Amino acid sequence: MRLFLFLILIAQSFAANGTLTKGSFARSRIFPGTYRDYWIYVPKQYDGSEPACLMIFQDGAGFVRNPGKPGYIPDIFDKLIASGDMPVTIGLFVDPGVAAPPSNNEQAQPRFNRSFEYDGLGPNYANFLITEMIPIVGEKYKISNNPDDRGLCGGSSGAIASFTAAWERPDHFRRVYSMIGTYVGLRGGNDYPTLIRKTEPKPLRIFLQDGKNDLNSYGGDWWMANQTIQRALEFAGYEHTHRWDDGGHNRKEGNKIMEEALTWLWKDHGKKPVSAHPEKCKSRASQWLIPGEDWKLVSVGHNWAEGLAVTADGNLYFTDVPDSELYKITPDGTETLFAKDTARANGIALAQDGKTLLTAGDEVRAYNLETGKYTTIRENARANDIVVSSDGDVYYTSPKNKMIECLGSWDPKDQSLGSSKSRSISLDGINGIGLSADQSQLFVCRFDGPFIHSFRIEGADPVDQQAFFCAQRPTTVRSCALDGQCSAASGHLLVGTEAGLQIFDQAGRVQLILPKPRFEDGRINYCYLHEKTLYIATRHHVYKRRIKLTGAPAWQAPANVPKPKL
Repeated sequence: MRLFLFLILIAQSFAANGTLTKGSFARSRIFPGTYRDYWIYVPKQYDGSEPACLMIFQDGAGFVRNPGKPGYIPDIFDKLIASGDMPVTIGLFVDPGVAAPPSNNEQAQPRFNRSFEYDGLGPNYANFLITEMIPIVGEKYKISNNPDDRGLCGGSSGAIASFTAAWERPDHFRRVYSMIGTYVGLRGGNDYPTLIRKTEPKPLRIFLQDGKNDLNSYGGDWWMANQTIQRALEFAGYEHTHRWDDGGHNRKEGNKIMEEALTWLWKDHGKKPVSAHPEKCKSRASQWLIPGEDWKLVSVGHNWAEGLAVTADGNLYFTDVPDSELYKITPDGTETLFAKDTARANGIALAQDGKTLLTAGDEVRAYNLETGKYTTIRENARANDIVVSSDGDVYYTSPKNKMIECLGSWDPKDQSLGSSKSRSISLDGINGIGLSADQSQLFVCRFDGPFIHSFRIEGADPVDQQAFFCAQRPTTVRSCALDGQCSAASGHLLVGTEAGLQIFDQAGRVQLILPKPRFEDGRINYCYLHEKTLYIATRHHVYKRRIKLTGAPAWQAPANVPKPKL
């Protein structure tokens, strides 16, 4: 037995090396003006017959310049692939970008892009890897497109860059080794513990390494930040592990355990994919989401899908704003163009009879869903979103006029507004509008965010305005893009945003964020909760998803909501 093990060790130590080639890249569109070196390592086991896995190392030079020393990845790949602890994997080692100084100033320093590319949140670096670096490997070698076959690794800022790439694009990356990660307040990395806890868990596997003598500077405490990240990953049920040690801010300790980390990251590859674990999640995701249920495409091919409403019998209506169209989808999935020339209808709302649809656009119209005919109830409205209470009170937002309009009460029998007085409230930057589940409050979104304003309703009048709800800002842009909204019978408010669908409790706090179903499709414009089916509209698509929350549409009787936990 000892001789057998000895022979295995000898075979591994003398495994033939693969090929390591160096290149330079200076054609980036995402990081214009930068140049950088990169290396590609192809193990000897790669023969091109099958797509190889891919692992990308940030600060790439540091992983390929010291043969024979801890952390030298070609040797580690050779050993782990030979032993079967890793699949056949090609390594891509990428340095951060540098932008040359002006040619007329030889004394100037180049612009060093490392912090900008690595420490910043959002999808830029992930998209750089996906669209600009990985294709270079794919030009010569056959690599897998399966996200389960792709890993990332880095130290310090390279670690948070690796995590961010996987966090933003889990459709491309699933495995991350993070050494002495910079999850501190340099460019927003300190937001990750909160985002991990509030966001629907993603299918990622994370190995964290840090030491108690890591940095403690103006940006934060690295040692404490990594432990906080680990606690957040545990709370949200992620596949993760960690190794804490006495090391400082260098890759010395992380390199020592590189074999252990890569073995753990790639364990069960080909047998059991990396996945989310709702059964281990302690967030609202485990209470409100249904395991195995994901977004399902309902409609596609629109210029700008907006306003959603579902009738009691399950017919879905939505608008395409630029094309001035109103669509209908029956419960069996049949889609028809219900109305043309809708005066650029945007938001829509059912009246209290459930058979009349009010649309908001250049005009406010009331469509009879049985005949298809409409009545114009407000010209030159310049309206955006609209809501109608169960008493028939009509409210809409007019961002161009910078006001909320209260039209009065809609009478479904006479198909006209009652005698109550129309009035308006000045409020700049507004967008989505809705009612609380018990219809005691009117909610109005400030588009840029992060606030959603709450008004108490006295009679039909909105009073006592407060910037009440505070949304989670996106990692991509400054604007929250707070848009269409709906309420659940539990009292929770659901709002479409740039960061995804955000669900607030009655006290105004974000409790769960559902990421956008398509990464390239823009923000969530609108949402509607019909019974236990959630519908959302993005720029070009409409989706649905079954969840455990129950809808409280404003056209129905007010819900009896429980007292919130404050």
